[in-house]
Amino acid sequence: MKHRLYREQQLNCDIKTAWKFFSAANNLSEITPKEMKFTVLTHFENDEIFEGMIIDYFVSPLLGIKMKWKTEIIQVDFQKSFTDFQKKGPYKLWHHHHEFIENENGVLMKDTVDYELPLGFLGEIAHIILVKKKLEDIFNYRYQILETRFNNKV
Repeated sequence: MKHRLYREQQLNCDIKTAWKFFSAANNLSEITPKEMKFTVLTHFENDEIFEGMIIDYFVSPLLGIKMKWKTEIIQVDFQKSFTDFQKKGPYKLWHHHHEFIENENGVLMKDTVDYELPLGFLGEIAHIILVKKKLEDIFNYRYQILETRFNNKV
């Protein structure tokens, strides 16, 4: 069964600053909880995002178990949006659309994650018991880090 996680956050910065931060793969570890041991394995000459870009990571999403995760950037609309798609990893489906909308207060950032777990019924049980809350916790952590970084809130 497919699930959707949606979040939005107002950032007190200009579009250029927001885009540069979020489209740089190496910044992902900064906004991911430390206990997940998120490590970007792919090294880039420059961190400029492009369609077809492949990014490899190590992540420990549950119980400290280390997993490889490979995503591809499948859509880029410069300083407006980009989408990453899991090619290999813990999900049956992971499709994460990032959107950036300039406004009078800076930039409204929107995240829409469509995801599905493997293992059918067992995956659904895991979603109810563990995965849904874990994803919410990750995005709550991210929200707090971004509040501090872009909105001067501690």
